[in-house]
Amino acid sequence: MGAESVGTFLKSRRARVTPAAAGLRTYGTARRVPGLRREELAQLAGVSAGYYTRLEQDQAGTASRQVLDALARTLGLDATETAHLHNLARRPAGPPPVRQRCERPHPRVLALLASLDQLTPAVVLGRRGDVLAWNRTGHALVAGHLDFDAPQDPERRPSIPRMFFLDSHTRELHRNWDELARVHVAYLRFTAGRNPTDRRLARLIGELVMHSEDFARLWAVGDVADCTVGTMRLRHPTVGRVDVDYQVWLQPDSVDHRLEIYTPYDDPSADALRLLSGQVADQRAAAGGELAE
Repeated sequence: MGAESVGTFLKSRRARVTPAAAGLRTYGTARRVPGLRREELAQLAGVSAGYYTRLEQDQAGTASRQVLDALARTLGLDATETAHLHNLARRPAGPPPVRQRCERPHPRVLALLASLDQLTPAVVLGRRGDVLAWNRTGHALVAGHLDFDAPQDPERRPSIPRMFFLDSHTRELHRNWDELARVHVAYLRFTAGRNPTDRRLARLIGELVMHSEDFARLWAVGDVADCTVGTMRLRHPTVGRVDVDYQVWLQPDSVDHRLEIYTPYDDPSADALRLLSGQVADQRAAAGGELAE
């Protein structure tokens, strides 16, 4: 699958801006494009129509920061979308994607994970959404049907994007799957823009496009978003309905890694998490293992 370019991203964003939103009057004339015309966008951004056309065709070379910022303002891009546009513009030409080193969570993030009470589910995620580590309750909350020790083996690590679109258990778990699916795809696009030479990331996106119609449809929309906070509404197989807020803690020692922590959305969900934590403790006791990870 070909990498996204500045031109394809600009074209997709231009299509969503109506003339009225841009302050243009159309006098009721019929239009053949859903959003702004190239000439209209160029005029509003203060660049020549010919230059902007070459930008969309990826034939203009590297655009300046000032031009990109002007286009971003005209298109109404938010901070994440603007950062993505700049990431695409800085993408190196020539060398193909390269194989990245195996991701390993930093000892400090593992210490932080271990310090969390088992009542607080948590997962450590890598650049591509691979699970690098989780505590027992985090595992039980989001992927109890998988082997707890799988993240320790780089070849067996659960992939949250892959699970979300290709695993029926994960899809059944999320009552707000449609909402979260859009977030996952938009964040994966943002990550791809920041890591244009990551071969495994490109392969993951290609796999999901090929094997998930939902992913392919959402990917074609072109949305970009960061993923830092939100709510997951779950139908858990052992504790029933449980809603949790997720918040992402970025890791200064490993900028591509995230510690995702889940807290109860309401009192019934807090009760459900306590029940889940108790189930985990009972299972560990029955297995003769330590209760604390």
